[in-house]
Amino acid sequence: MAVIIGMDPHKRSATIEVIDPTGRVLLTGRYSTDKVGYSEMLTATQQFKDRAWAIEGCNGIGRHLAHRLVHDGEVVIDVPAKLSAQVRVFATGNGRKTDPVDAHSVALAALHAPNLRRVTADPELIALGMLADRRDELGRARTETLCRLHRLLLELIPGGAKVFLSARQARELIAPITPTDAAVRVRLRLVVELIEDLETIDRKTRAADKELRQLVLEHGCTLMDLHGIGPSSAARLLADVGDIRRFRDRDRFASWNGTAPLDASSGDQQRHRLSRAGNRKINRVLHIMAIVQLRNHTPGRVYYDARKAGGKTSMEAIRALKRRLSNVIYVRMIADQRRREWAGPGGQSGTTTDSSVTGSNPHTDPSDKPHPGPDNQISAAPSPTS
Repeated sequence: MAVIIGMDPHKRSATIEVIDPTGRVLLTGRYSTDKVGYSEMLTATQQFKDRAWAIEGCNGIGRHLAHRLVHDGEVVIDVPAKLSAQVRVFATGNGRKTDPVDAHSVALAALHAPNLRRVTADPELIALGMLADRRDELGRARTETLCRLHRLLLELIPGGAKVFLSARQARELIAPITPTDAAVRVRLRLVVELIEDLETIDRKTRAADKELRQLVLEHGCTLMDLHGIGPSSAARLLADVGDIRRFRDRDRFASWNGTAPLDASSGDQQRHRLSRAGNRKINRVLHIMAIVQLRNHTPGRVYYDARKAGGKTSMEAIRALKRRLSNVIYVRMIADQRRREWAGPGGQSGTTTDSSVTGSNPHTDPSDKPHPGPDNQISAAPSPTS
C-alpha cells in the first residue's frame, strides 16, 4: 500500500510528514518552495516507491505545490482544511496549530478518509479557473467602486442616485452640477475619477465574459443553456468540479457543493438543517442561478412556489430549489462529459440533458435528500493508480 506524504503548505515553505498505512511516522522535514528546496523535498521522498502526496488547500495556498508535483508525475490528494482540522483535534486532544502537527493531521486525514479528490493539472481547466477568479475580482471591484460613487453622489445630489447605476447615468447626473466651492469641486473630481474607474472595470468585465464564453464553448460545455448560468459560472463549475464522474451520483455532488441538507433528527423529531460545508464557490453559483430563476417565469419559479404552497418558508424553498438545481447541473455535466467522449461521425450522447428544474424524466427524486452515508467500497488509503 502507498505511504502518505502529508504536507502543510505555505508560500515560501512546506512541512511534510511521511506515514505508512499503519500511521507510523517514517520521515519529517521542512523545505523551502524555491527550486533548491523543492528538489531536496522530492529527493528525500523518492526512497518511498509507492507514495501519494496529501496536501491541504489545493485550491488555495497549496495550489502552486500541488500543480508542480502533478506536473512531475506525482500522485496528489486534496485534503479539505475542515477535515484536517477535525483530525488534528482528535489526534492531539486540542486545536493547537503548528506546521508539523498540521502535516501530521493532513497525512492521517488522507489515510483514513475515503473518496478524497485526486488533483489533476488540466491546462484548459486551470486557465478557466484563473479567468473565473479574475472575473470574480472584477465583480467585487465594481461593487466597491459603485459604493464609493454612491457615497459621493449622496453629498452632491439630494437623495443620491438609484441603486443600479451605470457609468453613463452617473455622468448625466453630475453634468448640471456647477462647483460653488472647493469641497464641491473636489467631490466632482473624485466622482469623475470613480466613473472612469467604473468604465474601465465594465470594459474589462465584458472582455472577460467574452473570453470565458469562447473557452467554455470550446470545451464542449452546454451549461450556459441553463437559465441563470453565465460564462463565469460555467467556467467556475468546469474548473472546480473537474471530472464530474468522480461523484458516484448526484447526491454526492450535492453533498460536495453544500446543497444537501444535514440530518438533525432527534428522537421522534425528524428534521434537517442547512449545511455550511461544501465548496462555497459552487454553492454561490447555485444561489445566483436560483435567484435569477426566481426573477423570471421559469420552472424554478414554479418549483419554488409549489414548495411554499406546501408549507415551506421562503428560505427553505430556496434551499430546496438549490438542491434541485444541483441535480440539473450534475445531469447536464454528465451528458456533456459523455458527449465529449463519444463525439465523432454518427456519435450520440446516449443521455438527456435534463435542463428543466423538475426534470424531464419521470424518475426525478425529491431534492430534500440529506448527505449520503459513507461509501464502504472505497479503500481507506489512496493508491497511485486511483
